Amino acid sequence: MSLVIGNLQQVIPIRRTPLRKNMEIVRTILGVQKFDMGIICVDNKSIQHINRLYRKKNILTDVLSFPFHEVTATHGLCHLLGFTHSSEAEWQKMYGQEKLVLEELSRHTGTRLQPLSRGLY
Repeated sequence: MSLVIGNLQQVIPIRRTPLRKNMEIVRTILGVQKFDMGIICVDNKSIQHINRLYRKKNILTDVLSFPFHEVTATHGLCHLLGFTHSSEAEWQKMYGQEKLVLEELSRHTGTRLQPLSRGLY
Protein backbone atom coordinates (compact mmCIF):
# COMPACT_ATOMS: atom_id res chain seq x y z
CA MET A 1 0.00 0.00 0.00
CA SER A 2 1.22 3.44 -0.88
CA LEU A 3 0.28 6.05 1.71
CA VAL A 4 0.90 9.77 1.27
CA ILE A 5 0.35 11.96 4.32
CA GLY A 6 -0.03 15.72 4.00
CA ASN A 7 -0.69 18.23 6.74
CA LEU A 8 -2.27 21.55 5.78
CA GLN A 9 -3.39 22.50 9.29
CA GLN A 10 -1.56 23.58 12.43
CA VAL A 11 -4.05 22.81 15.19
CA ILE A 12 -3.17 19.17 15.88
CA PRO A 13 0.33 17.70 15.60
CA ILE A 14 0.56 14.83 13.10
CA ARG A 15 2.54 11.73 14.01
CA ARG A 16 3.13 10.12 10.61
CA THR A 17 4.86 6.89 11.67
CA PRO A 18 2.11 5.64 14.04
CA LEU A 19 -0.57 6.70 11.53
CA ARG A 20 1.20 4.84 8.73
CA LYS A 21 1.53 1.69 10.88
CA ASN A 22 -2.12 1.82 12.01
CA MET A 23 -3.39 2.27 8.45
CA GLU A 24 -1.37 -0.77 7.39
CA ILE A 25 -3.12 -2.75 10.15
CA VAL A 26 -6.53 -1.43 9.00
CA ARG A 27 -5.70 -2.38 5.40
CA THR A 28 -4.83 -5.90 6.51
CA ILE A 29 -7.97 -6.21 8.67
CA LEU A 30 -10.10 -5.18 5.68
CA GLY A 31 -8.30 -7.69 3.47
CA VAL A 32 -7.15 -5.06 0.99
CA GLN A 33 -4.13 -6.38 -0.91
CA LYS A 34 -3.21 -3.29 -2.93
CA PHE A 35 -4.41 0.15 -2.09
CA ASP A 36 -3.04 3.65 -2.53
CA MET A 37 -4.32 6.32 -0.21
CA GLY A 38 -3.67 9.95 0.54
CA ILE A 39 -4.44 11.46 3.92
CA ILE A 40 -4.58 15.22 3.79
CA CYS A 41 -5.25 16.99 7.08
CA VAL A 42 -7.02 20.36 6.85
CA ASP A 43 -8.72 22.74 9.23
CA ASN A 44 -12.50 23.08 9.70
CA LYS A 45 -12.80 26.11 7.44
CA SER A 46 -11.04 24.32 4.59
CA ILE A 47 -13.01 21.07 4.89
CA GLN A 48 -16.28 23.00 4.98
CA HIS A 49 -15.21 24.87 1.83
CA ILE A 50 -14.28 21.61 0.07
CA ASN A 51 -17.59 20.02 1.11
CA ARG A 52 -19.50 23.05 -0.22
CA LEU A 53 -17.51 22.98 -3.47
CA TYR A 54 -17.78 19.24 -4.20
CA ARG A 55 -21.01 18.19 -2.48
CA LYS A 56 -22.95 21.47 -2.40
CA LYS A 57 -23.28 21.06 1.39
CA ASN A 58 -22.11 24.01 3.44
CA ILE A 59 -21.32 21.97 6.55
CA LEU A 60 -18.29 20.38 8.15
CA THR A 61 -17.55 16.76 7.23
CA ASP A 62 -14.92 14.11 7.86
CA VAL A 63 -15.50 12.22 4.63
CA LEU A 64 -13.74 14.36 2.06
CA SER A 65 -10.42 14.34 3.84
CA PHE A 66 -8.74 11.77 5.96
CA PRO A 67 -7.76 13.51 9.20
CA PHE A 68 -4.85 12.46 11.35
CA HIS A 69 -6.67 10.16 13.70
CA GLU A 70 -7.00 6.45 12.79
CA VAL A 71 -10.72 6.50 13.69
CA THR A 72 -11.60 9.05 10.96
CA ALA A 73 -9.06 7.53 8.57
CA THR A 74 -10.83 4.18 8.97
CA HIS A 75 -14.15 5.90 8.21
CA GLY A 76 -12.65 7.46 5.07
CA LEU A 77 -11.12 4.16 3.95
CA CYS A 78 -14.50 2.44 4.36
CA HIS A 79 -16.01 5.13 2.10
CA LEU A 80 -13.32 4.54 -0.50
CA LEU A 81 -14.17 0.84 -0.41
CA GLY A 82 -17.79 1.63 -1.27
CA PHE A 83 -19.52 1.90 2.11
CA THR A 84 -21.96 4.80 2.53
CA HIS A 85 -24.43 6.07 5.11
CA SER A 86 -27.09 7.79 3.03
CA SER A 87 -29.80 5.65 4.57
CA GLU A 88 -30.20 3.88 7.89
CA ALA A 89 -29.65 0.47 6.25
CA GLU A 90 -26.41 1.66 4.60
CA TRP A 91 -25.30 3.25 7.85
CA GLN A 92 -25.93 0.00 9.77
CA LYS A 93 -23.73 -1.90 7.31
CA MET A 94 -20.94 0.71 7.35
CA TYR A 95 -21.11 1.12 11.12
CA GLY A 96 -20.78 -2.64 11.56
CA GLN A 97 -17.71 -2.73 9.31
CA GLU A 98 -16.11 0.26 11.06
CA LYS A 99 -16.81 -1.25 14.50
CA LEU A 100 -15.27 -4.58 13.47
CA VAL A 101 -12.15 -2.91 12.06
CA LEU A 102 -11.71 -0.58 15.03
CA GLU A 103 -12.15 -3.39 17.55
CA GLU A 104 -9.43 -5.37 15.77
CA LEU A 105 -7.19 -2.29 15.49
CA SER A 106 -7.76 -1.61 19.20
CA ARG A 107 -6.70 -5.17 19.97
CA HIS A 108 -3.44 -4.60 18.06
CA THR A 109 -2.74 -1.15 19.51
CA GLY A 110 -4.11 -1.45 23.05
CA THR A 111 -6.59 1.39 22.49
CA ARG A 112 -10.39 1.61 22.68
CA LEU A 113 -11.46 3.08 19.34
CA GLN A 114 -15.12 3.50 18.40
CA PRO A 115 -16.73 4.54 15.09
CA LEU A 116 -17.32 8.27 14.80
CA SER A 117 -20.67 7.69 13.14
CA ARG A 118 -22.15 6.17 16.32
CA GLY A 119 -25.65 7.56 16.77
CA LEU A 120 -25.92 8.92 13.23
CA TYR A 121 -29.37 7.35 12.82
